[in-house]
Amino acid sequence: MIIVKSERELTFMREAGIIVQSVFSLMQTLIRPGVSTKTLDKEAEALIRRSDALPSFKGYGGFPATLCTSVNDTLIHGIPSGYVLKDGDIISIDVGVNVKGYHADAARTYLVGNVDDKAKQLVAVTEQSFFEAIKVIRPGAYVGDISSTIQTYVESFGYSLPEDYTGHGVGQNLHEDPQVPNWGRPQTGPMLKKGMTLAIEPMVNQGKKNTKVLKDEWTVKTVDGSLCAHYENTVIVTESGVEIITWKQGG
Repeated sequence: MIIVKSERELTFMREAGIIVQSVFSLMQTLIRPGVSTKTLDKEAEALIRRSDALPSFKGYGGFPATLCTSVNDTLIHGIPSGYVLKDGDIISIDVGVNVKGYHADAARTYLVGNVDDKAKQLVAVTEQSFFEAIKVIRPGAYVGDISSTIQTYVESFGYSLPEDYTGHGVGQNLHEDPQVPNWGRPQTGPMLKKGMTLAIEPMVNQGKKNTKVLKDEWTVKTVDGSLCAHYENTVIVTESGVEIITWKQGG
């Protein structure tokens, strides 16, 4: 069932979204060559708990960490480890925050040191595809309008969209209906209503769309070893459009 949130529920989600923004601000200061992904995870968890909140991902389905740290050809669900970031890497940071039982979920892909122009373009296109998609959000629009907008924009640059993973509803549960694919046809799928809360998350491969899951049963990589990027925000459908609760100007 697709859930429309009350103002009380939205208040808790907004609080969670502000903490998510703080995590990304912290990541901007920490991400550089020589830092391990485990260090990023430790610092993010400490910030969330200091904020009287809980990390949504830790323990979710058995996931062992606060952050998903996905480097280079890892699309999503990378597990923090002793891996030390290198000059030229790109890293996607995905984080969820739980405030009083309500979640906000978002992701960013960061450039580490000196990154080549092709990687920079991939990251920029992935981010911009989200902002293209939110232009179509309003009550009475459809999930398929979001999906087709992302697909049209991303594919115009020659990139591909993995089809095994999607955006989703979010709120009292980390994953709720509806699914929000990054591909599709306009005016299809569920109709958007005021008070719906969605995690919209373009996941983009530089090469082919095919992915594989490693033996840890979490880490998702591109089959061809190509770079990939991830950008996500939690949004609220409003009377006139959309409110992004995990984003602030410049972040």
